[in-house]
Amino acid sequence: MAKIKVTQVKSGIKKPQNQKRTLEALGLKRIGQVVEHDDTANILGMINKVKHLVSVEGA
Repeated sequence: MAKIKVTQVKSGIKKPQNQKRTLEALGLKRIGQVVEHDDTANILGMINKVKHLVSVEGA
């Protein structure tokens, strides 16, 4: 399974609650934090939901 690195680049403040929960589900808590996930459909869907708040490497 391929791995992807997800980095939070913008704050979740003043964003809808579902986007805040998506960031939390991805394991992101602060700007600049990097987490590594498997390249699955579930993870890609979550990333797509908050694509304006994160950057993705290795996808």
